[in-house]
Amino acid sequence: MIKAVLFDLDGTLLNRDESVKMFIQNQYDRLNKWLGHIPKERYIRRFIELDHRGYVWKDKVYQQLVSEFKITDITWEELLQDYLSHFKNHCIAFPNLIRMLAELKTKNLALGLITNGKGQFQMDNIKALGIRDYFQTILISEWEGIKKPDPQLFKRALQQLNVTPNESIFVGDHPDNDIKAAQNIGMKAIWKRDSQWNHAAADEMIDDLGEVSFIIENLN
Repeated sequence: MIKAVLFDLDGTLLNRDESVKMFIQNQYDRLNKWLGHIPKERYIRRFIELDHRGYVWKDKVYQQLVSEFKITDITWEELLQDYLSHFKNHCIAFPNLIRMLAELKTKNLALGLITNGKGQFQMDNIKALGIRDYFQTILISEWEGIKKPDPQLFKRALQQLNVTPNESIFVGDHPDNDIKAAQNIGMKAIWKRDSQWNHAAADEMIDDLGEVSFIIENLN
């Protein structure tokens, strides 16, 4: 019997790829006085390449951009602060996010969220999506001192929700950090398909968040 559903954030609930595109276009426009000597498409493309889908922290990204594009009169630290302050204004959810969470709540399922990343930054994004209050527990790697795929992070979340691994299911997009990590401690795992990976050895697979509730109904 599934009593709890836990989620990853980036690439699962938050459409990070689209959010990054929206943000970096906006940053270029707002800071055009300092960035205008760089062709817009080139700035956007290079940021996305260096960001490596969020796996490179933005201090490194902006240091590289400042060096490559010979950006003067604005520092990489100021560009990073701009990212920290403004990214949350460009958060795009995947379709059916709120409807799915509301459906799970009506079924009396406990909900949790486990994400890697910087604490306040990720919490700002969660709030921007309007989903903070759906979750009974939210674990962010910086604040927890450990990150996925560390099994302790998953175990900690389950303890806080007062459920066992076999009463829980994890929904994520990363084959190792989400799917394999959850299964390693005895949870079932749903893979939200992502074009970056060809395959994940998940118990179930979805293309749309609207499918989660249906899967859990079938399992129960």
